[in-house]
Amino acid sequence: MPARLPDTIRIDPPDVDLQQTALVLRQFRVVFNAVRAHFQRVEKQVGVGGALIWALHVIHQQPGIGVNALAVAMDIHQSTASNLLRQLSAQGLVRTEKSEQDRRSVKIFVEPSGTNLLRRVTGPYEGVLPDALQRLSPQTIDQLHRNLTELIAVLQADEDAAQIPLADM
Repeated sequence: MPARLPDTIRIDPPDVDLQQTALVLRQFRVVFNAVRAHFQRVEKQVGVGGALIWALHVIHQQPGIGVNALAVAMDIHQSTASNLLRQLSAQGLVRTEKSEQDRRSVKIFVEPSGTNLLRRVTGPYEGVLPDALQRLSPQTIDQLHRNLTELIAVLQADEDAAQIPLADM
């Protein structure tokens, strides 16, 4: 009886360099590991997750910021910013005050305990990947954007994930 063939057979396009593909895969692993290691180190240092630290830092830098502005500053969905604010409030790290002009909106302020916590964090507060990206040249960022857009299309990935902080992944 002949050997059974697998249900799916992977045929690589003739121009794919499998060694180069493996090198790029390793580079992604290095990047993901650096991000994960940073957030684990921060959480071990202060007992608070990376997304909360970033939000706390933004609020510290912009006293009286609102939830929508916090979401914009962190490039996250407004509901995610609200969840972060709820967690920060529950831990006593921030307080909210109703706006004088619009009683429906709130202003957010860091409490002394939040300031003390930030002093214990070794940065970057927003995480190592956003920090590293900000230090790249505009040409490199443009090239990364084009290449990652192509990769996302091939993956057929859910682009809504772009609104989730890396620390929460």
